[in-house]
Amino acid sequence: MQKKILALTALASACGAAMAQTSTSTLELYGLVDAGLNYVSGTQGASTRLVSGIMDGSRLGVRGNEDMGGGWRALFVLENRLEVNNGTVGNRPQSGSQLPDRLSAAASLGLPGALQTAVSGVASTIGSQVGVNLRNGFWDRQAYVGLVTPVGGILAGRQYTPAYEVFATFDATKTQSSLSAGQVSAFPPTIDIRVDNALAYRIQLDGLSAAAMMTFDGASPSNANRLKAINAIYKAGGWSVGAGYNTRNNELGESSLKSAVFGATLAAGPGTLSGMVGSVKDDHPTGLSAIPTALIAGGATAGQAAVVQGAFATALKQDSRVYNLGYTLTVGQLTSTVAVSKYDDRTTFDADTTSFGVAWTYALSKRTDVNLVLTRFNNNPLAQAAPGGAGFLGGFTKTAGTDSNNVAVGLRHRF
Repeated sequence: MQKKILALTALASACGAAMAQTSTSTLELYGLVDAGLNYVSGTQGASTRLVSGIMDGSRLGVRGNEDMGGGWRALFVLENRLEVNNGTVGNRPQSGSQLPDRLSAAASLGLPGALQTAVSGVASTIGSQVGVNLRNGFWDRQAYVGLVTPVGGILAGRQYTPAYEVFATFDATKTQSSLSAGQVSAFPPTIDIRVDNALAYRIQLDGLSAAAMMTFDGASPSNANRLKAINAIYKAGGWSVGAGYNTRNNELGESSLKSAVFGATLAAGPGTLSGMVGSVKDDHPTGLSAIPTALIAGGATAGQAAVVQGAFATALKQDSRVYNLGYTLTVGQLTSTVAVSKYDDRTTFDADTTSFGVAWTYALSKRTDVNLVLTRFNNNPLAQAAPGGAGFLGGFTKTAGTDSNNVAVGLRHRF
């Protein structure tokens, strides 16, 4: 089932209502609760856990619209992340602070004593940042206000990025479950999902929707962490096609993560065939500029600090392709999706991961369904990805080259 909470969808609904001159203003409390048992093989620690967000991340939201006439409408969305299993607003992967072996190697350069301890501390810091909403933001999923006009809408706040909206539209599972293409390419992140301080212009014209976005966070230099992004999606009859592009700078203002996504769907027989390809490039990974200062404070020379920083940068650089192909069929109350995804790493590590499997959703009612997911991850000798879910990261297997299986059974309710 397609997600209905993306900013793009919210705007499309608002624009359509504005054009129809609806006179009523609305305020709505909504949400989704998703939890179940999740088994993952090949990882450290317990293999079976009760988790939140197998098919969709659990959330609680408030949204409103005010019709001002003449095709003008004000709207807002505030959406909280909710972890059903423990009542918190963030989570860590099953592998905790563990890093891939290829990244941990950057912290093992044979340096003496206290200096090696300082280097290991850098690795631990990076590992501690692997997770979802670790800053514990209450409105982590979305928080924006917007004005819809007869010529488009302006939205300001925390929003989904244009490239990710295309990814979520054309991924065979709509980013649901461990079967999603996002699961084989989760670390380093191949796409920015949401961003703070974003200003977006969005339009909806018949079957065409499009968006342009830029962030303004007041950082120094002025272009530090800045994201620029665009997308366009066209839907007509039994087919659709779309493309999106994000480009973001790192904290120094250097060009960092670039994500391009192309996708299409086609009604094929009784179901829908979908395909997607993504291109990822990052020559200046974010968050590494403080490494030399920390190491020099620990006794390293400037030359040693530069070597260590370069080792981490090499381990985190990206040059890859992400592929996804799937087929979805609904018969009565049962929806089945089969899909295969591949993360094609084109760096010297060649850390490719391929996933394949099936997800079943059985609707007990319009609001409630039960879900079963079976996914297999095949990791190349230097790859180490483990399956996660729509609401949490899978983290890493015990060692590079270890494959992993996922069996997830859950209950999802919308309100």
